[in-house]
Amino acid sequence: MDPIEEYLEYIRTVRRYSDRTVDIYQGVLVEFSSFVEGNVIESLTPQIVRSYEVHLLEEKKVSPKTVNQHLSVLSSFSRFLVKRDRIPSNPVSTVTRPKVPKRLPEYFRRESLDSYLSATDYLVSEYEAFSDPKYYEPRLQRLIINILYCTGIRRAELISLNNSSFDSSRRIMSVLGKGNKMREIPLLPSLCHEICIYLQSVESTVIEVRSASDPLLVTKNGKRLYPVYIDRVVKSTLGDSGVTSRKSPHVLRHTLATELLDEGADINSIKEMLGHSSLAATQVYTHTSVDRLKKVYFNAHPRAKNGGNNGD
Repeated sequence: MDPIEEYLEYIRTVRRYSDRTVDIYQGVLVEFSSFVEGNVIESLTPQIVRSYEVHLLEEKKVSPKTVNQHLSVLSSFSRFLVKRDRIPSNPVSTVTRPKVPKRLPEYFRRESLDSYLSATDYLVSEYEAFSDPKYYEPRLQRLIINILYCTGIRRAELISLNNSSFDSSRRIMSVLGKGNKMREIPLLPSLCHEICIYLQSVESTVIEVRSASDPLLVTKNGKRLYPVYIDRVVKSTLGDSGVTSRKSPHVLRHTLATELLDEGADINSIKEMLGHSSLAATQVYTHTSVDRLKKVYFNAHPRAKNGGNNGD
């Protein structure tokens, strides 16, 4: 078997990487193979990998972040080949990687999200007709925003939710995350109520009978949600509400993490809720909690109590 195909099969079936991740890895390896004109194994040397890095940076004008992604894929591929005695060592380990400027997580202001949710509260009223098709899509769009905001789950995790993922009695959402790791996320009573309202709407207007294994959220045609649909919903609904920050599903995840930290939540608990594999991934959100730090500082520092003036 071709070494690249063998490696892709390995990460797909043994490491159980997502289809999207496998596609990214495949794209990188195909591009490297094209650069070295097909001589992949013979070309895995520090000198050639460095030449490929320069090619990406200077000729293709690829960002340092993307170049690092290419090098990470090549490093993982090389480790795979080393374990199978196809190459003697990992050539990428000696290559200096380009520096990536740190970018703080973006997040929505609570007031902006509260304004959007208040303006659409009528969609979760029990008095609105569940069988009226005109309410279905606005109700779905609001629920997409609210689930992302209240749970912090990833876009792919939202798409993968089934009816069985939602436990209304325990107020829990079971989420299948990266590496096929399952975690349970607590749900606010108001969100549970909104999901129940939505499910009645689905059964009244889209699909009358649904099983536990069917998608929790579906389009008006009864199909499982897809990435572009969710991106479009976030941009259009929050754009109309006056939110000026970058509008993407991941920013809602950042918003939840930031708000939990600002309210004093334990960082390890946030790590578990977000499904991070390491604490380092969660700690990036501490940069956005300056407001909380200011409150602690001005309440505790003796000089701050008298307005910072000299003397007692």
